[in-house]
Amino acid sequence: MNVQIRAKDITLHDATKAHIENAVEVFRKYSLEITKINVNIEALKKGVSVEFDIHVAHAQPVVITQSDDVLDAAIDIAVDRAATALGRLHEKMTDKHAASIKELEPIDA
Repeated sequence: MNVQIRAKDITLHDATKAHIENAVEVFRKYSLEITKINVNIEALKKGVSVEFDIHVAHAQPVVITQSDDVLDAAIDIAVDRAATALGRLHEKMTDKHAASIKELEPIDA
């Protein structure tokens, strides 16, 4: 899993980068093939905006945008929202009612 952190108009400290990287480790529990995560942090007139762009193999990217007055709070809320979205994606991909390839009947031509 490749994690890229970009900041615009804001200075990120090592502690903040470590906080983001540790928070992203939560996404591993969903057993999805996450190829890349782009984290964009931008200073707004009032507060900050955090965007998680999560690329999952064989699925559409999951994009979460969160704004808040405090950077750490915005990161935590965005991580919670992303975890919820990835959980739903995991459920959709591993649905018990979905037919597997083995269960499909061959068509005789």
